[in-house]
Amino acid sequence: MEECLFCKIISKQIKSEFVYEDGDMICIKDIHPQAPVHLLIIPKKHISTILDVSEDDEKLIGKMVRTAAKISKQFNINESGFRLIFNCNRDGGQTIYHIHLHLIGGKRLKWTQ
Repeated sequence: MEECLFCKIISKQIKSEFVYEDGDMICIKDIHPQAPVHLLIIPKKHISTILDVSEDDEKLIGKMVRTAAKISKQFNINESGFRLIFNCNRDGGQTIYHIHLHLIGGKRLKWTQ
Protein backbone atom coordinates (compact mmCIF):
# COMPACT_ATOMS: atom_id res chain seq x y z
CA MET A 1 0.00 0.00 0.00
CA GLU A 2 1.29 3.44 -0.93
CA GLU A 3 1.88 5.73 2.02
CA CYS A 4 -0.79 8.35 2.60
CA LEU A 5 -0.19 12.10 2.73
CA PHE A 6 0.01 12.16 6.54
CA CYS A 7 2.47 9.23 6.59
CA LYS A 8 4.67 11.21 4.20
CA ILE A 9 4.44 14.31 6.40
CA ILE A 10 5.25 12.26 9.52
CA SER A 11 8.30 10.73 7.81
CA LYS A 12 9.29 14.22 6.56
CA GLN A 13 9.07 13.19 2.89
CA ILE A 14 6.69 16.15 2.56
CA LYS A 15 7.68 19.35 4.31
CA SER A 16 5.27 20.72 6.92
CA GLU A 17 5.54 23.02 9.91
CA PHE A 18 5.14 20.91 13.04
CA VAL A 19 3.42 22.69 15.92
CA TYR A 20 4.03 19.69 18.19
CA GLU A 21 5.75 16.33 17.98
CA ASP A 22 6.40 13.47 20.35
CA GLY A 23 7.02 9.75 19.91
CA ASP A 24 3.36 9.01 19.18
CA MET A 25 1.97 11.96 17.21
CA ILE A 26 2.47 15.25 15.43
CA CYS A 27 0.40 18.41 15.19
CA ILE A 28 0.32 20.61 12.10
CA LYS A 29 -1.73 23.58 10.89
CA ASP A 30 -4.65 22.73 8.61
CA ILE A 31 -4.03 24.02 5.07
CA HIS A 32 -7.72 25.00 4.74
CA PRO A 33 -8.42 26.52 8.18
CA GLN A 34 -12.05 26.93 9.26
CA ALA A 35 -11.11 29.25 12.17
CA PRO A 36 -8.14 31.33 13.35
CA VAL A 37 -6.80 28.19 15.06
CA HIS A 38 -7.27 24.99 13.06
CA LEU A 39 -4.76 22.27 13.85
CA LEU A 40 -4.56 18.57 13.05
CA ILE A 41 -3.31 16.12 15.66
CA ILE A 42 -2.13 13.04 13.78
CA PRO A 43 -0.92 9.76 15.28
CA LYS A 44 2.30 8.40 13.81
CA LYS A 45 0.65 4.98 13.68
CA HIS A 46 -1.37 4.68 10.49
CA ILE A 47 -5.01 3.97 11.34
CA SER A 48 -7.28 4.53 8.32
CA THR A 49 -10.55 5.50 10.02
CA ILE A 50 -11.95 5.79 13.52
CA LEU A 51 -13.70 2.47 12.77
CA ASP A 52 -10.26 0.83 12.60
CA VAL A 53 -9.24 1.87 16.12
CA SER A 54 -8.50 -1.25 18.12
CA GLU A 55 -8.55 -1.86 21.85
CA ASP A 56 -4.75 -1.54 21.72
CA ASP A 57 -5.18 2.01 20.35
CA GLU A 58 -7.35 3.32 23.20
CA LYS A 59 -4.40 4.83 25.08
CA LEU A 60 -3.23 6.57 21.89
CA ILE A 61 -6.66 8.12 21.27
CA GLY A 62 -6.79 9.35 24.86
CA LYS A 63 -3.32 10.83 24.47
CA MET A 64 -4.48 12.66 21.33
CA VAL A 65 -7.26 14.33 23.33
CA ARG A 66 -4.90 15.22 26.18
CA THR A 67 -2.42 16.63 23.65
CA ALA A 68 -5.19 18.77 22.14
CA ALA A 69 -5.88 20.21 25.60
CA LYS A 70 -2.19 21.01 26.05
CA ILE A 71 -1.92 22.64 22.62
CA SER A 72 -5.10 24.67 23.25
CA LYS A 73 -3.18 26.42 26.05
CA GLN A 74 -0.23 27.07 23.73
CA PHE A 75 -2.60 28.81 21.29
CA ASN A 76 -4.52 30.65 24.04
CA ILE A 77 -7.91 29.11 23.22
CA ASN A 78 -8.24 26.98 26.34
CA GLU A 79 -10.32 29.52 28.25
CA SER A 80 -12.46 30.83 25.39
CA GLY A 81 -13.16 27.32 24.11
CA PHE A 82 -12.54 25.07 21.15
CA ARG A 83 -13.93 22.10 19.27
CA LEU A 84 -12.40 18.65 18.72
CA ILE A 85 -13.54 16.68 15.68
CA PHE A 86 -12.80 13.25 14.21
CA ASN A 87 -14.28 12.84 10.71
CA CYS A 88 -15.07 9.29 9.56
CA ASN A 89 -15.47 8.20 5.95
CA ARG A 90 -16.78 10.24 3.01
CA ASP A 91 -20.14 11.37 4.39
CA GLY A 92 -18.45 12.29 7.66
CA GLY A 93 -16.07 14.61 5.82
CA GLN A 94 -12.93 12.45 5.92
CA THR A 95 -10.68 13.19 2.94
CA ILE A 96 -7.39 11.66 4.12
CA TYR A 97 -7.68 8.09 5.33
CA HIS A 98 -5.33 8.37 8.32
CA ILE A 99 -7.18 9.36 11.48
CA HIS A 100 -6.59 12.88 12.74
CA LEU A 101 -8.16 15.07 15.37
CA HIS A 102 -9.15 18.61 14.37
CA LEU A 103 -8.54 21.24 17.07
CA ILE A 104 -10.54 24.31 16.07
CA GLY A 105 -10.96 27.60 17.93
CA GLY A 106 -10.06 31.24 18.15
CA LYS A 107 -13.59 32.48 17.37
CA ARG A 108 -17.16 31.70 18.37
CA LEU A 109 -18.01 28.50 16.52
CA LYS A 110 -21.37 27.70 14.96
CA TRP A 111 -22.74 24.26 14.20
CA THR A 112 -22.02 23.10 10.66
CA GLN A 113 -25.59 22.33 9.63
